[in-house]
Amino acid sequence: PPALIRVKGIGDLEREVFGPVLHVATYKAEKLDRVIDDINGTGYGLTFGLQTRIDDRVQHVSERIEAGNIYVNRNQIGAIVGSQPFGGEGLSGTGPKAGGPLYVDRFRRHTADMSGESWSGSDDAKRIEKALTTAKPAKTLDRQELPGPTGESNMLYTMPRDTVLCLGPGKEAAAVQVKAIEALGGKAVAAEGSIEAKVLTSLNGLSSAIWWGDEETAQTYRSALADRDGPIVPLITGAPDTGHARMERHVCVDTTAAGGNAKLLSGV
Repeated sequence: PPALIRVKGIGDLEREVFGPVLHVATYKAEKLDRVIDDINGTGYGLTFGLQTRIDDRVQHVSERIEAGNIYVNRNQIGAIVGSQPFGGEGLSGTGPKAGGPLYVDRFRRHTADMSGESWSGSDDAKRIEKALTTAKPAKTLDRQELPGPTGESNMLYTMPRDTVLCLGPGKEAAAVQVKAIEALGGKAVAAEGSIEAKVLTSLNGLSSAIWWGDEETAQTYRSALADRDGPIVPLITGAPDTGHARMERHVCVDTTAAGGNAKLLSGV
């Protein structure tokens, strides 16, 4: 039956609970950021709901919470194609969002400039890991207002994913891959030599890898990436699309809950 359960915080939940169960935790207002950090620390980020009439609270939480869909002063179900693109972050999804502007692009076949160069030498794993954590994105945040019903705001934000590791083969191909990711507004690091597959199982700060070489090597890389703990890290064997470079975050706000729809007053 429906149940209301008091907990100290999200840390009390050891697994997902599907059913008519509401867990309730209270906290001091000044501890809000710690609560957000605890939520983000779970690694899951499908949807997040917030009930508040304080505008700066909406802004603060929306900017810090790591969830693919954020719903403010409304329910968390019934995402509408074209208005509320749906998909999570981290352990809750790899993108692009279903019903969003980047979704169809993933089903297209992208051609790639595949360099036939062979590897020479080997790359240092520590250098690569340092580069992964210091790579700078070409862009930080873009936003797009999506259509929706009167009294509802729907904003889609895109931001760089974690670094894409460009494996070539060869420096020339890796350089082309880096340029492709950066042109899409992402961040990338080029391998300067051969990377053993086992290295890919533990590199931090990695969102995907690109390889334009032989299928046998591609399969060893796929297997290594599949052995990783945490979010899925794909191997891209063609040209990357925007969804590989940038992740999407959607914020849906019921503007009527804050005392009315300001857009009706401005005529927008």
